[in-house]
Amino acid sequence: MKFALHFSNSNFPDAAGAKRLAIAAEAAGFESLVVIEHVVWPTHYTSRYPYSPTGRLPGGPETNLPDPLIWMAFALAATTTLRCMTGILILPQRNPVVLAKELATLDFMSGGRLELGIGVGWLKEEFDALGVPFEKRGARADEAIAAMRALWAADDASYDGKFVNFSGMSCNPKPLRGRVPIHIGGHSEAAARRAAILGDGFFPATGSQVDIAPIIAFMRKTATENGRDPASIEITTGCPGALPGSGIDPLKAVAETAAKGAGRIVLPVTAFMAGGPAGATQHANTFGGLDHSGLESRLAEFGDKVIRHVGG
Repeated sequence: MKFALHFSNSNFPDAAGAKRLAIAAEAAGFESLVVIEHVVWPTHYTSRYPYSPTGRLPGGPETNLPDPLIWMAFALAATTTLRCMTGILILPQRNPVVLAKELATLDFMSGGRLELGIGVGWLKEEFDALGVPFEKRGARADEAIAAMRALWAADDASYDGKFVNFSGMSCNPKPLRGRVPIHIGGHSEAAARRAAILGDGFFPATGSQVDIAPIIAFMRKTATENGRDPASIEITTGCPGALPGSGIDPLKAVAETAAKGAGRIVLPVTAFMAGGPAGATQHANTFGGLDHSGLESRLAEFGDKVIRHVGG
């Protein structure tokens, strides 16, 4: 089982914080750090945030929320084995040709330690500010995945789609493993179908208080129907019972999550910060304002008691 820390860039937004968290996580045995993205934060919005009962983003427009790729570059440069993953990057908001270059560069320079978690977005006001159509964002994301993989696979690449078109193009350096693994985020059937058909992994939203077993089963069934081996699609999800202070045996909770097919467990970094949420808090993505003292010791304790017993 792999373990990751979520909401890393929102809680450690500066260079020193990114380096500190990355070094401490690597020393404790965590496999990766997961970062989130919003380019802009509307002062007023009517779009409903799907991962909170309030329908509102935690925090406010003044929140420091660094660009995920730049933040990950700092964290990866400070470590040697730790991986970084976007959870998630809003793919239809990005130019896929530029993004392919950025991701391949970061993967190449980090020694192949990059994972890309993507979603199609929910905040229409953000799309409007970027001048990107909110409609057909799923179709644009699908084309972006295919176009980036074409550029990563070989030189003299071409892609002819409705939204992305190029011919005879080369993009170097290439990702070290031939391509950056792409994990599809979300708990809808559309997200599960996209993961089944296109994804290297599936990341059912950790902030929703729902049983993930049915959506995982749907994803696996869809993968089989499309000629793919469901076991080849890595599952990343939360495990509230493993959080410090949950009152539940963390090893038992991890075993139950593994039995659902998960290969990576993502825990909110706030659960390891003084004053942070304790217990089975699934949506613990507090944006700043918590005491960072004792972070290293709390992560190390979790590493000793949990990761080193079930990690892999």
